Amino acid sequence: MKTVRRLVHGEILRAVLFVTLAFLALFLFFDLVDELQTVQRYSQTGYAMQHALVVVALRIPTHLYELLPICLLIGSIYVMARLAQSSEFTVLRTGGLGPWRALRTLLGLGLPFVLLTFALGDYVSPMAERSSQRLKAGFFGHISTGQTGAWLKERTEEGSRIANIRALDKDGQMRDVRIQQFDPQGRLQDIVEAPSARFTPEGWDLQSPRSQRLLMAGEQVQRMESRQLPQLLWRTGISAEMVSAALVRPDRMKTWDLFLYTRHLSANAQNAQRYEIELWRKVFYPLSCLVMLTLALPFAYLHFRSGQIAGHVFGGVLAGISFHLLNNLFGHVGNLRDWSPMLTSLTPSLLYSMVALGTFWWLVLRR
Repeated sequence: MKTVRRLVHGEILRAVLFVTLAFLALFLFFDLVDELQTVQRYSQTGYAMQHALVVVALRIPTHLYELLPICLLIGSIYVMARLAQSSEFTVLRTGGLGPWRALRTLLGLGLPFVLLTFALGDYVSPMAERSSQRLKAGFFGHISTGQTGAWLKERTEEGSRIANIRALDKDGQMRDVRIQQFDPQGRLQDIVEAPSARFTPEGWDLQSPRSQRLLMAGEQVQRMESRQLPQLLWRTGISAEMVSAALVRPDRMKTWDLFLYTRHLSANAQNAQRYEIELWRKVFYPLSCLVMLTLALPFAYLHFRSGQIAGHVFGGVLAGISFHLLNNLFGHVGNLRDWSPMLTSLTPSLLYSMVALGTFWWLVLRR
């Protein structure tokens, strides 16, 4: 069995490597075209072609994380179909390679891919994304999620506070900070605005803040008191990691960071649905490599004539793309419809697992 395992694993690894390089070259070409527009727009800041190439290269781990299950499916379908066409798989079956042993052989190859996919999505891709953001921040001046920036909420004994940060500088300094303080009844008490702020162990060090406090007379607003201060220490439990998490796309975050951020959102009565869905997707997505290999095994039991392999490989491409699209579709629909995050993330893998096992039972065990 070692010889059979070495033969099947070697063929699949070579095919997967070829497919991965082909897809990766295509995606990097599209990324480079997008970055050329950025080079033209920010050329006056010193952002040049060599920086665009570095940014494109730093996107390789993210693309590998997204493409590995699809490339594994396409490569394994091609190998299984080719072995069936050349009757090599028939010889292996005659030598004692039964259906369940063949499935275990493929799943044994899938386990390293599961670990590789998890490592890419949880460690390599977030590190590369942070490096890319720091590089761009050196030329663009800041890191931001758009016009509204990041919003964070914190509950205290005096009520609740909402902080808005428009952007982060490359050195970690916050820009355009706005803090709103509410009493336990939800009435606005104080607004603090500062052009910049820094993180300290005691809280946020606001630079040149402007405070506007509402003075109440019973239930009515009496007047607004405005003050300009040179500096203000705002004591808060919102850390630099939480602000960075709010400014980064959920799919580019580590699993542990996602877990901590979802806990913070839930503790402060904020909607954590989007981040919980992405958390469970990061947990289940590496396991899709095993689903893809199970889906590819029945192709070894089909009878091929010349020219049929290309059609089945094309079907594998469509199956892989449909899995990726269904995975993203369920994430968006689950967020809109407020579905269970775990079921939303698990459903695409479950559907394809049922298709793979059903096909395996029909073509391999029954026939």
